Amino acid sequence: MRQVVLDTETTGIDPKQGHRIIEIGCVEMVGRKLTNRHFHVYINPEREVEEEAFNVHGISNEFLADKPKFAEVAKEFLEFIDGAELIIHNAPFDVGFIDHEFSMLGGFPNVADVCKVFDSLVYARRKHPGQKNNLDALCRRYGIDNSHRELHGALLDSEILADVYLLMTGGQITMGGFGGDGDEDGEDLYTIRRLSPDRPRLKVLKVSESELEAHNERLDLIDKKSGLSLWRKLENPELASQD
Repeated sequence: MRQVVLDTETTGIDPKQGHRIIEIGCVEMVGRKLTNRHFHVYINPEREVEEEAFNVHGISNEFLADKPKFAEVAKEFLEFIDGAELIIHNAPFDVGFIDHEFSMLGGFPNVADVCKVFDSLVYARRKHPGQKNNLDALCRRYGIDNSHRELHGALLDSEILADVYLLMTGGQITMGGFGGDGDEDGEDLYTIRRLSPDRPRLKVLKVSESELEAHNERLDLIDKKSGLSLWRKLENPELASQD
């Protein structure tokens, strides 16, 4: 299955009040693995960014002044998401803005006509009822390092959401396999393992003869002073039963 994790940044909170998209960030997954393909663009909204919105994402009017308008990137964006399942945190917000932008151009479909939509916020609320389920809270819950996220950004947030989605829906996690009992506060603590196909193979280090000899000498010393060491008991269960 082809999935696209998507996020947007905007000039404000309501397209009905004339607010526009200023950034789109998407990352692609195929078969629940990140492919390293992405779509990312800043957009000149042809209007001012509200102060409250600027405080969230830090994208200024000056920065956007020379960026392409939505009409210039709409076709490429549609081609990237067409036929995919979109994974979006609070999907009605982003989809509402995208549909609004498409409708102003004419001749473009609604998102729901070309994509399935998975709302990760709805899923998180069902999985963790009564808890905070914004992206920062989910990162803490699943052990994802987002310390580099000082401000919201569409591409960065979509990359983080991809990690959250994979873990929250049963992706690769730490020792213990899938699921878990969670911590004492009822929060599941996992550590992300990226699934990029370009990830290098882990280097396997083998113990040298001299290191093995030093290790055994240390165990002999422990055995002499304290009795059979735990390591030797693990290596030789029969000796441990006689101890």
